[in-house]
Amino acid sequence: QVRLVESGGGLVQPGGSLRLSCAASGVIRRPNMMGWYRQVPGKQRELVAFETSTGRTNYVDSVKGRFTISKDNAKDTVDLQMNSLKLEDTAVYSCFFSRSIFGLTPNYWGQGTQVTVAS
Repeated sequence: QVRLVESGGGLVQPGGSLRLSCAASGVIRRPNMMGWYRQVPGKQRELVAFETSTGRTNYVDSVKGRFTISKDNAKDTVDLQMNSLKLEDTAVYSCFFSRSIFGLTPNYWGQGTQVTVAS
């Protein structure tokens, strides 16, 4: 079992920055993958970014150049630095942990943290 605890959401103006953090605890083996999804009510959940324990990263096109994911394998944490935030980045962001580094098969989820971008 893996437990994920998130922090760092909040309210920010357009153009601002936020940093999300997610810490995993429990039975953690490598290789693994950690990352973030986001969801807006009424819309499908969207993958934002992930990083594997082998260092491979992936971003959805809409956040490339603005968001940076960073995974610390020693601490079992993953952060998402979000810069130049836009109104459309508003969503509930959820951290996930996957025991596989292939495909996208989250095995565990965090509780979700609200990010609101508003002027």
